[in-house]
Amino acid sequence: QIRAFTKWANSHLKQKGSSIESVIGGFSDGLNLAKLLESLSGDNIKQNARPRMRIMQVENVNASLQFISGAGVKLEGIGAEDIVDANSTLTLGLVWTLILRFVIAGLSEDGMSAKQGLLLWCQKKTEPYDNVDIRDFHRSWQDGLGLCALINRHRPDLISMDGRDDNDAHQNLNDAFDIAENELGITKLLDAEDIADVAKPDEKAMMAYIAQY
Repeated sequence: QIRAFTKWANSHLKQKGSSIESVIGGFSDGLNLAKLLESLSGDNIKQNARPRMRIMQVENVNASLQFISGAGVKLEGIGAEDIVDANSTLTLGLVWTLILRFVIAGLSEDGMSAKQGLLLWCQKKTEPYDNVDIRDFHRSWQDGLGLCALINRHRPDLISMDGRDDNDAHQNLNDAFDIAENELGITKLLDAEDIADVAKPDEKAMMAYIAQY
């Protein structure tokens, strides 16, 4: 999840000419967190450009957290000190909150949660494909056919569903990842092994990736 969220953050930070090695610690001085929010929202967040002291770093992060709260997002149990101190659990929680609010929420329909809305969207897009059955954001995607179908539905010229086998998961996933990144500009957040070779893929990482479609 750390690797996927870091890639997601960097896909937006590059618009601001910045990048981080990891979401854990990458937001400690507040500057890159503000840049990420600015990239997502189009707004500006006032920051101390040289936050050498801890109190300055806390103030910077607080400015971003206040911006998030102002956008109507509840940040339960997440404080500026947690981000400055690189608390992994709470930092991942913060990044997931941003993904939900600024990416997935736009796909939800009336009365539905962001997760339900994204799942329904995926089900509608893949409905014409007999060999694709999307029920969740983990095991339903392990054979790679779901991702291939999402691309084929919009751009059948880029990828074919003919002859694709659910037993060739790595090929299906890698085809989808490569075409999505090279042709559609969709950042590859995961590797085929993260999906095909585990008992249950990370649901949040999968949602973050699929929401880019």
